[in-house]
Amino acid sequence: MNSWINLTALWKIVVVGLLAGAGLPALFAVGLRALSPARGAESGTTRGGQGPDGGGRAASAGSPGLALAVLCFAVVLAAIGWGIYSIVSHS
Repeated sequence: MNSWINLTALWKIVVVGLLAGAGLPALFAVGLRALSPARGAESGTTRGGQGPDGGGRAASAGSPGLALAVLCFAVVLAAIGWGIYSIVSHS
């Protein structure tokens, strides 16, 4: 082993970097996808551009999708808050 490279610290940095760098944006994307309407509702528009509910929009996501989206966004916001707290508390 080389005394210049601390492999334990290196692995910690790589894992946290992957989780924060790819995991949080992926979780945000899952939250956005959970908010989007079902695929069948999107294709149900009529000739006049009216959605299946009679209004100008397609049907919205159901409550399981909304709950998943809120959970995903809460985790992302908590990670952002934790990151800001760690930066401020160590300065």
